[in-house]
Amino acid sequence: MLPRIICACLAGLLPSLSAADAAPHTILHHGKIVTVDKQFTIVQAIAITGDRISALGDNDAVLKTKSAQTKLIDLGGKMVLPGLIDSHVHPGAAMTEFDHPIPDMESIADVLAYVGVRAKALPEGQWIELDQIFITRLKEQRYPSRQELDRAAPKHPTVFRTGPDASLNSLALKLSGIDRDYKITDGGPGQIEKDAEGELTGILRGCTRLVKSKSPRKSASTKESLERLQQLFADYNSVGITSVGDRSANAGSIAQYQTLRADGKLSVRLSLSHFIRNQGPIDQITAEIRRVAEHPLFKEKDLLLRIVGTKTFLDGGMLTGSAFMREPWGRSSIYAITDPEYRGLLFISADRLTPMVRAAVESHLQFTAHAVGDGAVHALLDAYETVSKDNPILRTRPCITHCNFMSAESVQRMAKLGVVADIQPAWLYLDARTLEQQFGNPRLRWFQPLRSIFEAGGIAGGGSDHMQKIGSLRSINPYNPFLGMATAITRRTKWREGALHPEESLTREQAIRFYTANNAFILFREDDIGTLKPGKLADLIVLDRDLLTCPEEQIVGTQVLQTFLGGKSVFQKK
Repeated sequence: MLPRIICACLAGLLPSLSAADAAPHTILHHGKIVTVDKQFTIVQAIAITGDRISALGDNDAVLKTKSAQTKLIDLGGKMVLPGLIDSHVHPGAAMTEFDHPIPDMESIADVLAYVGVRAKALPEGQWIELDQIFITRLKEQRYPSRQELDRAAPKHPTVFRTGPDASLNSLALKLSGIDRDYKITDGGPGQIEKDAEGELTGILRGCTRLVKSKSPRKSASTKESLERLQQLFADYNSVGITSVGDRSANAGSIAQYQTLRADGKLSVRLSLSHFIRNQGPIDQITAEIRRVAEHPLFKEKDLLLRIVGTKTFLDGGMLTGSAFMREPWGRSSIYAITDPEYRGLLFISADRLTPMVRAAVESHLQFTAHAVGDGAVHALLDAYETVSKDNPILRTRPCITHCNFMSAESVQRMAKLGVVADIQPAWLYLDARTLEQQFGNPRLRWFQPLRSIFEAGGIAGGGSDHMQKIGSLRSINPYNPFLGMATAITRRTKWREGALHPEESLTREQAIRFYTANNAFILFREDDIGTLKPGKLADLIVLDRDLLTCPEEQIVGTQVLQTFLGGKSVFQKK
């Protein structure tokens, strides 16, 4: 049942004129304004004074607060939502195509064609690097082989990198000093794959750090990098995103954000999780965590730019065949897995993970870790539970990043411990076809179990893990929030018929909360954004369709007509 539209002035939503010190500069009226409060209240009009919401209610009541200078926007029945929040992005994605355009790739032939073009464009001996073209999204569902890369670029060392995993050609292996007798001796994780005869396949798991590549791409000036960031943030605004979580910030990216903040050029609110390495002496790592808590951006709680916690990497990836699972992956032609007992890679042992979590909790920082496989999710929950025995962890809102493979047990434990999760529905849309072939449908019962998390009382928020390119649907991974909502609601996937475990579908109301109120809570911003209420920041968007009533198949095509950040229009569709 859809929530009813409130057509009378709502107690608590329309403040007295004396409390509002000044008439609103903007009133949006005759709309369907979804507040996303606990009752999912819907009103007709909203007034903005300065950067805050000053009134909400029926048309007549809110319009009475106007002055001769108030700008009036007749919504004509259009839907208004709080500004959308993406819990997980990597804004460095803005620089992906600074050197040259990178085409979309959906097959091994596309990959090899790109490598061939780069081989012609670069002098012999220069490296060809191709990042984050995931094998789950290629029609052949496999890595390009060493031999295929050799044929495409015999005189250029070439690396097809998918995060911690990669496929290399022969020259890249040679220049990296990796041969059939090579042993990993740096203390870090990883596996170098070999065929039945002991020859290198070219695939490295969890150890792309061993690749001695030298990027031939041109460097950007500070001015150029900042301009690209602004371009990306403007594109976020164009799809209704007004706030994001950078889940792997570092000193360089933080400095860029501070420059944009100082120049008044930030058009999204940024909540930062500072990257923390997972290798090295544990006392040095815990010291790094504690130093994050001393940063002014953590202490000051700026409305546009703040640090909320730390981020590290606990396991590999499901897109690359290295997520840490409770049960073996099984032999796989897709991921080139030959060991029947292989369970993926866990990068941090329990005796190291627990002190890292404890350092964050004691510093009042949110701790989160990339944890994809159900084995990694359970390991992180174990660490949170251990620390919770003598430290209050609830106030720090400990998080699991990705949290894709779960179990009935982990869903309940997450809710009980107060652990939150940032989850990427687009991964279900793009990758479920391959995952089902690999694991079978029954094992995917607890893949992104969103409905179960909501019903257990847990809090999960929608993210994209945007890695490369500008463009909400052409990006790797796509950051279009309406694709995310549509996927969470329908659980329909690319290149596959039917819904994947539709019992885990969200309602439309839940899907809206997933990208608004829930993410505001996860990123410690619920006092200011995520819902529409007098006194909160006026971050809101106007849509071309009603997400509560339009046909399901039309949700993904939703267009944003206007985006407001702190009462200021930062995007208007032409």
